[in-house]
Amino acid sequence: MSEPLEQLPGGPEPIPAPPPAKHGWLNFAIDFGPLLVFFLTYKFTSGGEGSFAATTGAIKGTVAFMAAIVVAMIVSKWKLGKISPMLWMSGILVLGFGALTVWFHDERFIVMKPTIIYAAFATLLLGGWLMKRPMLKYLLQSALEGVTETGWLTLSRNWGIFFAALGIANHIMYELIEAGRMSFDLWLTIKVWGVTALSFLFALTQLPVMMRNGLAATEESDG
Repeated sequence: MSEPLEQLPGGPEPIPAPPPAKHGWLNFAIDFGPLLVFFLTYKFTSGGEGSFAATTGAIKGTVAFMAAIVVAMIVSKWKLGKISPMLWMSGILVLGFGALTVWFHDERFIVMKPTIIYAAFATLLLGGWLMKRPMLKYLLQSALEGVTETGWLTLSRNWGIFFAALGIANHIMYELIEAGRMSFDLWLTIKVWGVTALSFLFALTQLPVMMRNGLAATEESDG
């Protein structure tokens, strides 16, 4: 089965990060705990109507999210003995973009932010793929033991394309909000839960790639 996905940095953005099975529940809490903190904080602090109320709630959620990602990094170091490169990147981007979100206090920036982050990940993964460097492997620290270099290159390319598609979709939603044809609340719900579910489904479609490139053989030898 595919393992959980790690939280996407700079806001509630899911990113692929299969953890070791023996710490599955803890990795799941580290990955999705900050996301849950953000969503609950937003829902309980965004009372009122209009974009100002929604923006204020989102900013309060962002501050809570920044604190939660720091706690997740501390717990990861304490319980797992390390902080993965992906979690380091998540923490840096969450704190960096979170600070900008608080500074600008602008709904447009909040909605635009995921497009910037998705574009950065797509560029990193696809750029590495073009140069024959499996960037996803370096970010996850070989979390999928046994997957070959060819498999990691394919996964990097596929996730790069996926992030590019998410960036395009988020930009379309940004334009719809600007045109008054989509609400901020609807965007946030899609962003937090829709993208998370879609990422899980996409991860499942990558199972055949991993199994064709060494994952199944390793699991059998371990058994």
